Amino acid sequence: SSSSSSSSSSCETMRRSQGVVVRASSSSSSDENTNSGRAIRTKFLNFYEKKNHAILPSSSLVPEDPTVLLTIAGMLQFKPIFMGQKEREVKSATTSQKCVRTNDIENVGVTARHHTFFEMLGNFSFGDYFKKEACAWAWELSVKELGIDKERIWVSVFETDEEAFAIWRDEVGVPEARILRMGAEDNFWAAGPTGPCGPCSELYYDFKPELGVEGVKDLNDDSRFVEFYNLVFMELSRDADGKTTPLKNKNIDTGMGLERVAQILQKKPNNYETDLMMPIIEKACAMAELKYDECDEKQKRMLKVAADHIRAVTYLISDGVFPSNVGRGYIVRRLIRRVVRSGKLLGMKEEGDSKTFTSAIAKVAIELSTECDPNVMKRSEKIYAELEREELGFKKTLANGENLLADIIARAKKDKNGVTGAEAFLLYDTYGFPLDITTDVAEDNNVEVDVEGFETEMEKARNLARAAAKTVDVTTGDALARVADDLNNDEHSAFIGYDSLFSRESKVLAIVNPKTGEMLERAREGDEVDVVLSQTPFYAESGGQIADVGVMVIEDSNTEVHVLDVQKAAGGRIISHRVRVESGEIVAKTSVLETKVDKDSRRRAKANHTATHLLQSALKQVMGDDVSQAGSLVSFDRLRFDFNSSRGPKPNELDEIEALVNEWIFDSTNLEVAEMPIADAKAKGATMMFGEKYGDVVRVVDVPNVSMELCGGTHVSNTSEICGFKILSESGIASGIRRIEAVAGPAVIDLVNSNAQVVNTLTKSLKIKPEEIPDRVKSMQKDLLEQQKLAEKLRGELAVAKASSLKSLAESHPSAQTQVLVAKMDEFVAPDALKVACESLLKSLGPDALVLLASASDDNTKVAIVCAAGDDAVKKGLNAGKICGATAKACGGGGGGKPNFAQAGGRDASNLAEALAAAKANAFETLN
Repeated sequence: SSSSSSSSSSCETMRRSQGVVVRASSSSSSDENTNSGRAIRTKFLNFYEKKNHAILPSSSLVPEDPTVLLTIAGMLQFKPIFMGQKEREVKSATTSQKCVRTNDIENVGVTARHHTFFEMLGNFSFGDYFKKEACAWAWELSVKELGIDKERIWVSVFETDEEAFAIWRDEVGVPEARILRMGAEDNFWAAGPTGPCGPCSELYYDFKPELGVEGVKDLNDDSRFVEFYNLVFMELSRDADGKTTPLKNKNIDTGMGLERVAQILQKKPNNYETDLMMPIIEKACAMAELKYDECDEKQKRMLKVAADHIRAVTYLISDGVFPSNVGRGYIVRRLIRRVVRSGKLLGMKEEGDSKTFTSAIAKVAIELSTECDPNVMKRSEKIYAELEREELGFKKTLANGENLLADIIARAKKDKNGVTGAEAFLLYDTYGFPLDITTDVAEDNNVEVDVEGFETEMEKARNLARAAAKTVDVTTGDALARVADDLNNDEHSAFIGYDSLFSRESKVLAIVNPKTGEMLERAREGDEVDVVLSQTPFYAESGGQIADVGVMVIEDSNTEVHVLDVQKAAGGRIISHRVRVESGEIVAKTSVLETKVDKDSRRRAKANHTATHLLQSALKQVMGDDVSQAGSLVSFDRLRFDFNSSRGPKPNELDEIEALVNEWIFDSTNLEVAEMPIADAKAKGATMMFGEKYGDVVRVVDVPNVSMELCGGTHVSNTSEICGFKILSESGIASGIRRIEAVAGPAVIDLVNSNAQVVNTLTKSLKIKPEEIPDRVKSMQKDLLEQQKLAEKLRGELAVAKASSLKSLAESHPSAQTQVLVAKMDEFVAPDALKVACESLLKSLGPDALVLLASASDDNTKVAIVCAAGDDAVKKGLNAGKICGATAKACGGGGGGKPNFAQAGGRDASNLAEALAAAKANAFETLN
């Protein structure tokens, strides 16, 4: 690695193909603070660069390893090298890796050192140096470079690692009394049940050296010790039987927590009060008009949560993880919601014209990020937009659910039985309240939540969803995997469909019963089976493009087979054709078929697929380069394109996108398709779908000067073959994900013809000209609205008339003299009409009265409830909102309102009679 400039006091950045490399330069003595987080990072990287380590970039928080949700350790990007799956490019390396862990989220702000986001400094050897050098350099770095007091450093070793013990004692010079042997739980690392493994050695800092060394049996006392440097000696390989053998190439994997070392060197009581996080906390304090030193422990905990989580979400969003309800996206959403709730409880106020406060504290986190990841600053506008959208959305959720949660907490305190699982699930399912928010609020009020009961309710919901879904039979997949194994050394499943829609000699290699997975010798007329061929022109469903359809025949026979679907099977090793034998028969390992792809269907699919590539380029050009594909569907009649974006395109932007695509179509540009190494494709700037896994050799589809993507689908040869492009709709399908549906090619002609037919039908029916249709529709809508208002008024009057007969059912409380009327209408009355009737009855009964009316549909699946209380009745303690809400809940619903008036609904009227009796009893009990 090249040496760094000693005269520069800042970090220079080098761009490499895999990301941004932070090149640390030597800290000069004029540094304002040699113990700053920045200085510690610089010293670490400089130290190891001088030891011939290549400074490599931090990898993304979205790891390439599909078994891990987020990057949780510095070694993750090197795992393929350690596992022997990839050749090393350098002998040794050093990094400052951004990491996110959420398994201990409940401890954030509670302990001194737990975080969701943190930086892990690391040095790694790939068969270069080993234990002796690793220990010596770790000590030299810690004591001489960073200036940590050597008398406060303790060392742990694996209980049987005599070599490490001797190195620390005899060569490094650590007193034997401060070297502890510890068990496998603390000091042995393994990549998994099998594979590379080895002992660890850890460096701990002693906050209380005055307690001495006598009686210390382990280093797990968090109030006294903190682990700040972990060295993993990867020297063994474990087999399936648990037996370990020495590795030929021994490796080193280390990790030093930047935040922990900053706490040590800056002499702070916790990581949060270091210069890596304190500026964020100070900003949050200012927005809440608080002084950190004057805050109580609860307030400090919420400030730490806000600071920690805002760091995590800024880096996650920068790396392309947007809030959603699944996977990584849910982690981002959960963290933002915890920030919003903490800020709300602290009283954080928005600045200026802003409607949110998260962006303001995120700004500080982004300013602090430049040394760790310069890309965060470049993507700041996207981060602010996501935070604002998510905060505004969650504030609505909080407002809707907080009243109900307050009632539930009050009830739980009164009954002393906690928040039930059903109540927690109602908050989650109906109001979008995450369980951890409910548990946080409950904990603040010393109320327990039945988490097990909540999980039971969740499982019920999942079972309902599973019952509604199609059953997936895996027997065919197993059988096709066996077919692939049997054909391993034979030529099979060669796809020739890029160049031809026809094959004269496709031999039937295998026939499988799709229901049982049974291998068949033959298939006869009427049979529907899966067939594997020696070669095929049929495109298997992949990359969003649906499968080809067509026919197979045997020359000079009556055999005709229709191709219904085509799928890749056995991990892509074979292509399976779902077919129906229309006549004749086919025989495994004997029949040779002529295969013909339906020409019109393929032409439509090609046009739609190339159009999706043009659409993505147009979206990026109009809405910004941060737009990225989130999914697609290419069928014969239309295309669908999902993309990540915090906002939908404006109408004029949609027009511009559509015009751009059509302009490129009419440019009549020849496509260029080539296979090349993935490194070459990256160097050319080819677009790759986020999260997709690619091989070493990829297929690149290039529309010169417009679009270049990695794609295995079928495409037109020239853009003019698409003919035209028309957007049908644009909508949001999930948080941060938009969808455009469109047509291209022959489907555009189909659309024009269909629309013309509609227009012709309307002009004939309404006896008007085509251009007069919009005005006539507006006039008809106006007439319909007036009729609906009249009908609503009549329904209200009818309901009042029916309800007037119920007035005699009102009962007067013996002592309070308040009139209470709880009744069910004879037939279902819509909520609006029921409201009019309820208010009319209350008016006739006077201000010292409460009226609750309910109605149910004939099938008992819909319940409407309205409750109103006069001012005098409210003063006596009656609350329409609570009474109405409890009644609705008993009927499988929810709702509520204010003390004077409330509306609610339910889904089950079978309990309505009991619920009304309970409401009446509740009202009388309140008045007692």
